[in-house]
Amino acid sequence: MIKTVEWTDEGVVMIDQRLLPGEEVYPVFKTCEEVARAIEQMVVRGAPAIGVAAAMGLALGVRNTKAGSIGEIEKDFDDMCRRMSRTRPTAVNLFWAIKRMRWRFNKAKQQEASPEVVRASLIAEAKLIHSEDIESNRRMGRFGAELIAEGSTVLTHCNAGALATAGFGTALGVIRAAIESGKRISVFAGETRPFLQGARLTAWELARDGVPVTLITDGMSGHFMKRGRIDCVIVGADRIAANGDVANKIGTYMVAIAAHENNIPFYVAAPLSTIDLTLNSGDEIPIEERAAEEVTHIHGERMAPDGIAVSNPAFDVTPHRYVSAIITNKGVAREPYDMSLKSLFANCGDGAETGSV
Repeated sequence: MIKTVEWTDEGVVMIDQRLLPGEEVYPVFKTCEEVARAIEQMVVRGAPAIGVAAAMGLALGVRNTKAGSIGEIEKDFDDMCRRMSRTRPTAVNLFWAIKRMRWRFNKAKQQEASPEVVRASLIAEAKLIHSEDIESNRRMGRFGAELIAEGSTVLTHCNAGALATAGFGTALGVIRAAIESGKRISVFAGETRPFLQGARLTAWELARDGVPVTLITDGMSGHFMKRGRIDCVIVGADRIAANGDVANKIGTYMVAIAAHENNIPFYVAAPLSTIDLTLNSGDEIPIEERAAEEVTHIHGERMAPDGIAVSNPAFDVTPHRYVSAIITNKGVAREPYDMSLKSLFANCGDGAETGSV
């Protein structure tokens, strides 16, 4: 399994996803600030992976701080949390991970733990978040695999695989689980402009696993749906509102509309930590705007006229009416989502896992 992010004594090790598929490089990030910049610069991306990396970055920062007392450590920790929260505004897993690390810090503080115990407890919490994410993805995969018929061709958009998580994947985890159950599954991967996560990352992951994958441009999905080449769509998510509206990589909305027009199931796979019950609808989800150069340049070479206006929102919101089901680590939710999503949280006894801490 691909090791997207890993804790080591030297620092946080992450595969540099900007270099794939040409180079497989695993740099070590030795400070909280270095991890924060790696998240901003998309060394690591994908909502669950961002959450794991953020947790490890905070643990690393607390481990490295020169502060001697709990009060001094807490001041440094608060600064680190504020810095980390500015990295990627749309992915709610980032804020879930920060909240959970604060919960662990406060719990240790209430127990009047020593600075050494506080440091160790935060490292242990970050490692636990990592291992829980992998197990969460595997459970999600088992739930979702039941929705995919034998011999299906699945369309996915962006990368929601092992690279977007601590391992196994959300959308690709469902596909992997279906294959592990003995089903013959093939995949169409949209290229996912402008950062090409589908072309560079999803295609690389699936080819590496020996899964039949066909790469298409983003504008081709409707064509293949109309021709009967696509049996279902599975995507990940960066934030899901209480009513089931889904924020995912830009272009997902158009895929969902085309799937609806062609009576093709459109599934979303995401852990409960991606669901934000504080937001009533997708209209409240903040959408990250990224640099114009991601649109105007490819590998540093300009592809558009100099001086033109560019808009580069990283995500769009798909209304819940286009979503056939939301596959989570606690089960499958369907309409009405404002009831089914809440019921999944109600059935969870572990507040730390679900982000309700």
